[in-house]
Amino acid sequence: MRFLSDIFHPNIYADGRVCISILHPPGDDPMGYESAIERWSPVQNVEKILISVMSMLAEPNCESAANVDAAKLWRDNREQFLLRAKCSVKASLNL
Repeated sequence: MRFLSDIFHPNIYADGRVCISILHPPGDDPMGYESAIERWSPVQNVEKILISVMSMLAEPNCESAANVDAAKLWRDNREQFLLRAKCSVKASLNL
């Protein structure tokens, strides 16, 4: 899964790819962070994936950040994070 517009979020890479366990390749995590049951499997459905993405958007996992700058702001300065995120949304809408 990938966002096409720029999104400033701890779990979204600069190219728009979403970093959540449910979308990671199946099997054990080589880094030992995730268990195999948290990762992709053929039994996942669109509803479960979308719910996971919505949850991630609302409550980022800063321990597994795809965007370190966003994760640091989320942890240390929530007001500044929200301002920067709002600006990225406005830019994507050409506002």
